[in-house]
Amino acid sequence: MSKSSLSRFAIAVAACCCLQAIAAAHEPLSIKPLAEKKVTELPTGPLTWTIETFDSVASAGAAAGPWSLTVQSAGKVWLFSLGNGDRPPSAGTKVAEVGPIPRISAKTYLLRINDASGPPGSVTPIHSHPGSEAFFVLSGEQSIRSSTKVLKVTEGHTEPGQGAENAMEVSSSGTTDLHALVMFVVDADKPFSSPAKLP
Repeated sequence: MSKSSLSRFAIAVAACCCLQAIAAAHEPLSIKPLAEKKVTELPTGPLTWTIETFDSVASAGAAAGPWSLTVQSAGKVWLFSLGNGDRPPSAGTKVAEVGPIPRISAKTYLLRINDASGPPGSVTPIHSHPGSEAFFVLSGEQSIRSSTKVLKVTEGHTEPGQGAENAMEVSSSGTTDLHALVMFVVDADKPFSSPAKLP
């Protein structure tokens, strides 16, 4: 291959890489609901999510309380329990506690666990929720941009998030794919997510 052909080939490869990077930068973060339930009251005291793993769905279900949700993700069975930090020991393995979670007041509450994933550069639309959105990153890095700051959450770490109706944009900001589990406590009588604006 001549030098000119090699040069054209190198330019073509570089252009292809640039186009792929641009496409990835605009790719939406993939969001999948895993479990949800409605409740008419919340635990008393400061709110905390306790995250545990179990050997089976049945064992997680046996340990579940009135504010617990069981999901399967990343090859594991997870139990997310909303409480006030005094959850008793169970047959599961405690992974993390997330809190304090901003409290809201509503007639009916929706508890939900979402799965969020995407390559570096993928991002959600700017949005808000009628309640709290907390995060546990399984792999990669997640950034949460609000009107006042940008929070970065890395693998194995948590973030209790912000209060209701606060605009945010969530993105995969690391060098590897993001995979996170997201916990919600929102007003069940309002739209789960609404478009919003950031400065």
